Amino acid sequence: MSGSPPPEGGFVRRVGLFQATAINMSQMCGIGPFVTIPLMVAAFGGPQAVIGFVAGALLALADGLVWAELGAAMPGSGGSYVYLRQAFQYRTGRLMPFLFVWTAMLFIPLIMSTGVVGFVQYLGYLAPNLGQTAGDLIGLGVIVLVVLLLWRGIENIARITAVMWAVMIASVLLVIVAAASDFSPHLAFTYPSHSFELTGGHFWLGFAGGLTIGIYDYLGYNTTAYMGAEIKDPGRTLPRSIIYSILGIMAIYLLLQIGTLGVVDWHRMTDPNDIASTSVASAVLEKTWGKGAADTVTVLILITAFASVFTGLLGGSRVPYDAARDRVFFRPYAKLHPRHSFPMLGLATMGVITAIGFLIGRHTDLATLIQLLTTVMVLVQALAQIAAVTVLRSRQPGLRRPYRMWLYPVPSLVALVGWLVIYGYADKNSPGRHPIEWSLGWLVLGCVAFLVWARLEKVWPFGPKEIAEEYLTAPEAEPASA
Repeated sequence: MSGSPPPEGGFVRRVGLFQATAINMSQMCGIGPFVTIPLMVAAFGGPQAVIGFVAGALLALADGLVWAELGAAMPGSGGSYVYLRQAFQYRTGRLMPFLFVWTAMLFIPLIMSTGVVGFVQYLGYLAPNLGQTAGDLIGLGVIVLVVLLLWRGIENIARITAVMWAVMIASVLLVIVAAASDFSPHLAFTYPSHSFELTGGHFWLGFAGGLTIGIYDYLGYNTTAYMGAEIKDPGRTLPRSIIYSILGIMAIYLLLQIGTLGVVDWHRMTDPNDIASTSVASAVLEKTWGKGAADTVTVLILITAFASVFTGLLGGSRVPYDAARDRVFFRPYAKLHPRHSFPMLGLATMGVITAIGFLIGRHTDLATLIQLLTTVMVLVQALAQIAAVTVLRSRQPGLRRPYRMWLYPVPSLVALVGWLVIYGYADKNSPGRHPIEWSLGWLVLGCVAFLVWARLEKVWPFGPKEIAEEYLTAPEAEPASA
């Protein structure tokens, strides 16, 4: 059936292109580049690691066009939750949006746990004698502090986000400028022998690992798709904000990566006993401007890491709440704190999972944690959304699409291949840790949880399907140019 336009919950479309691009970029560039540059170098085995950031940008661009078409056509709040509900309701009812929420409750806090791991790593620069146990306790304390701050209710969130953005930009710019002041082309552009040898599999294994790290660093390019109800002219603004933010962050990452490689010998980044392997930005500042400058920038990076965990858990805890309120997840998650009106169960659940993920990252390695969170994302979000574009073009040809993917279906296929490479090489890049098995196990548990929930709610497969083509309300508009 065709329903009325979806309610927007009182949101006002006030976010323009500049603000939308800045929002995406602020989510993309947090603690990530400061902790992944050594991982990228280790994956490729040399300064040719810049390939990883370029490959990650290309995958983000291809996948970003998937988000652009879906977000422009269905510009409500919710992002993937909305797109999967609309595309797959015909055969599987509410299964896919339920599974998205289920997996989001794992991969969102796992992303936050990488920020806490990075926090402890850079704290190790200021406190070089920090032991494993002390680091674990400090990291867990950071998570508890974040949850307590959010539990009490925080006012003026926009100001906190603005401060985080300013501190992050200052940190990145200081590292880039410091690197430029003592840059050595010989260090940055002298590659090991056989670096680009495409036979034998070594390059491609490193490429797959680098692609995983690269896409992790670009995560956040889709943030405005979750804010569709607040975006001005979303048919034009959403696609442009995604593309511009990816290109802008790619430029920043390349300057950061190349600049760092031109100051710190890449061999130091792969030595676990060298501070450059865990606090590479601090190592750059120490070599160029001295220990005092390095300490100052390290403090800024610690603030960035803390703020990214704070805002990430703030937003992530709302995902199960919104779904439960719309009767697509367990009802207890729809309960708000009686005084401060925040989703208690969602925040508590994600806080616990963040702590578990932090301990996994500390006692294995950060690369394994990134592998786990990306494999969890691939099945239900990345691959399902690529399928959703094709399904909706078939099922809802009359859906208003202000923006159509360029060269369809080429970007979808590029994104599909990229995500499959990341998924297929996950176990090879994390021997003995089985991220694929863990991701499949979580998906199976999600299916079991769905059956329990569906039985309680008496919906498909224990009741009738509910088809609601909420966005089929207007004739097709002319495609917008991004």
